[in-house]
Amino acid sequence: MPLLPVSEFERRLPQTVALLKDLVELESPTQEKSHIDKLGMFIADKGRSLNANVKNYSQGHAGDHWSLTWGSGEPEFLLLTHIDTVYALGTLDELPWREEGEKIFGPGVLDMKAGIAIALTVVEALQSTGTDPIRGVTLLCTSDEETGSDTSRDIIEALAHEHRLTLCLEPALPGGSLKTWRKGIGAFEVRTEGVAAHAGLDPNPGVNAIIEMAHQILELKKIADPEKGTSINLGIIEGGTRTNVVAEQCACKFDVRVKTKSEKEIVDRALAARTPKLNGAKVSIHGSWNRPPMQRNALMLETFGRAQAIVKDIGISLSEGGTGGGSDANFVAALGLRVLDGLGAVGEGAHSRTENIQVSSLPERAAILAGLITAW
Repeated sequence: MPLLPVSEFERRLPQTVALLKDLVELESPTQEKSHIDKLGMFIADKGRSLNANVKNYSQGHAGDHWSLTWGSGEPEFLLLTHIDTVYALGTLDELPWREEGEKIFGPGVLDMKAGIAIALTVVEALQSTGTDPIRGVTLLCTSDEETGSDTSRDIIEALAHEHRLTLCLEPALPGGSLKTWRKGIGAFEVRTEGVAAHAGLDPNPGVNAIIEMAHQILELKKIADPEKGTSINLGIIEGGTRTNVVAEQCACKFDVRVKTKSEKEIVDRALAARTPKLNGAKVSIHGSWNRPPMQRNALMLETFGRAQAIVKDIGISLSEGGTGGGSDANFVAALGLRVLDGLGAVGEGAHSRTENIQVSSLPERAAILAGLITAW
């Protein structure tokens, strides 16, 4: 079956941009269920206009998740997207949609509403040009990726098991590279407990939880291994009540990032081995891993190489790289399943006031996705 050239999507670029504008101007902060559901219903209606089989995964408090399915036969391709953004309601008033030269600005335009626009453009193009994807294609739109995918993870993993290949439309790396590795992410808290005492009248019975925490922080920093990609960031610390009271409690929240499963296991053992340094103090670790690492292993490299060969036939050269940030692709990779990530738009400034995409990247990214669906 012939692959659609980039020129086909250049011809469709005005429609892609118009759709993207609609998506961006429907604000969808993760915490605002009514707004994110409005966007979900908009996408569902768009899917129905393209003859999709639409399924709603209703949620009580989080935004609903949606799947749009096309084609007959066994499920083949799972397209992963999320419709939530990190931007508070009303951000659009401050940072409206703006087209400026080769760039489009707007909250969520890069992460990742452009990915949704690309996916829907590809389906429409495949249908209207007679290269309709006869094998099953499912577009999954989740609502809570930016806060950890707590209500969507089970859905993602179940659908990934059903499909041959998962294609994640998170933004590309600078220059358009796909992401063949992502770090695993853990959110933890160390708590220290001491013994309160009057700092002036009788401090000797006291055990200062803040001093114990200082020891623990120095020990935690030793777990980091920059050469292996393992980082620990101590982000928030709170302790004590008054300056004239020996602190009884202290807590420190920290972020852990690892590139490999073996490094994750090393960190787990190190955290479990925390012991107090001061007599009478207590130490405990709380928290969990939000996303497992997406490793650059043999399966990942084989999958990337196959994609690279497919799109070469339409004159596109694919490169690869990685990032310390996580995505829903991490869940799929950890299951030992095929996944490609970073198939969304090229841009910069995700999660910032300058978030933008390169308009010229939209046709090329659409051609890549269409090529994979057609020729895999």
